[in-house]
Amino acid sequence: MPDFKMIDAGNARLRVAVEGDGPLVLMVHGFPESWYSWRHQMRPIAEAGFTAAAIDVRGYGGSQKFGEVADYSMENIVADVRGAADALSPGKPVVLLGHDWGAPIVYNSALIHPDRFTAFATLSVVYTGVPTRSFDDIIKERFDDKNLFFYQSYFREPGRAEAVFDPNPRDFLRKFFYIASGDVDLSKIQTAFLKDSSAALLDGMPDPDPFPAWLTEADINYYVHEFEGSGFFGPLSRYRNHTRDFHYLQQFKDRRLTQPAFFMAGNKDGAFNGFGAMEDPIAVMRGFVPNLEAAHVLEGCGHWTQQERPAEVNEHLVPWLGTLKGRVI
Repeated sequence: MPDFKMIDAGNARLRVAVEGDGPLVLMVHGFPESWYSWRHQMRPIAEAGFTAAAIDVRGYGGSQKFGEVADYSMENIVADVRGAADALSPGKPVVLLGHDWGAPIVYNSALIHPDRFTAFATLSVVYTGVPTRSFDDIIKERFDDKNLFFYQSYFREPGRAEAVFDPNPRDFLRKFFYIASGDVDLSKIQTAFLKDSSAALLDGMPDPDPFPAWLTEADINYYVHEFEGSGFFGPLSRYRNHTRDFHYLQQFKDRRLTQPAFFMAGNKDGAFNGFGAMEDPIAVMRGFVPNLEAAHVLEGCGHWTQQERPAEVNEHLVPWLGTLKGRVI
């Protein structure tokens, strides 16, 4: 296990896992995860001469919990990331690393604070610029108005998903991790998601026994313990801020992400291609990130990139981080 610190990020107290010494690589996880999602990356990054630091995003694990949906806005979480960088590496350039929701958090942190975040690496979710529409409107058009199930619609109403997930986080976590992994076949995905909007998320989701080897029973136990302590209100509230985030980000619509960048995803990850909306996600991202220096797509890998394929992620990511020394950090 790495060392753990509780830091004052300005508007929130965050738990941070830390290993190594050197320029700071600050890691931001997604849903439903924690610092632990980076467990396979921390030692290799530290051994390459960096301080590897993985936060629990506010509302998760050991970090501070808040009681209002608006507390989990992008504005607040970007401020946390900036505050964590200032607490851990004051006055020095920082590299960001994000996966799933951590990727948009990284993109927006780098967009808003380019002086502090001089390079970034992301997994799973490509950058498509400051939004021109609220994602709530897109969800309504593509799913809600057609009476089609979409997991983010299920998450929208405070308390609905929490009433299912909080009493039994193990059941939710096992099924959700599996359905988005590279191990699941298309027929099971269709059974799980091709349903009407009145259905519950877990209806029709398989729970494999044994679970694929990339997530051990000990790993699942760790996640379960974290969510037994934190609950799901904070993590789910990230999905409840699409329109609030849209309005906040409009002030930055004329900016571009010009820092050196790295990207990796699995070709079986629905989040990678925008759930079918993008034919060539890497090409789309290059239009908004002109200095995308490396982009890799892992055959057969699902959504949990750095957990499903840790060796391949590290093989590409760590050398790229090394190229930043003496250049932007």
